[in-house]
Amino acid sequence: MPMYEYKCCDCCHEFEELAAMDELPPCPKCKSAKVEKLMSAVAGQTDGGGGDMPDFGAMPPMGGGGCGGGG
Repeated sequence: MPMYEYKCCDCCHEFEELAAMDELPPCPKCKSAKVEKLMSAVAGQTDGGGGDMPDFGAMPPMGGGGCGGGG
């Protein structure tokens, strides 16, 4: 099972969890089931030149709504 990052919509706690792709685990802090999956940065290796990898860490969370509060 892959590791995914999540954010709780109730307490804003961010956590990582081993889960099936379609599974949304409850928040380990407040036990809420209202969580959203976050976009994770992909680890990559470059030739050292730099500048050729996008900054995925600056991307907003995945999902059309939920608790991201974007917009």
